[in-house]
Amino acid sequence: MPEVIITSRDNFDHSLKKFNKMVQQSGILAEARRRAHFEPPSVIRKKKAAAKRRKTMKNAQRG
Repeated sequence: MPEVIITSRDNFDHSLKKFNKMVQQSGILAEARRRAHFEPPSVIRKKKAAAKRRKTMKNAQRG
């Protein structure tokens, strides 16, 4: 869990930006969005396969 310790010389905006950055890096929001709606295992497999195909095509185009 991200935690930001605020000192007396830090202002609120700076601390909030620091906290938001830590949340983004830890992936909490992405995980929450992913879990917001149930996806059956078949849909998850299809998404993974599509992502793999996109990645393969992208790497093939690079040479």
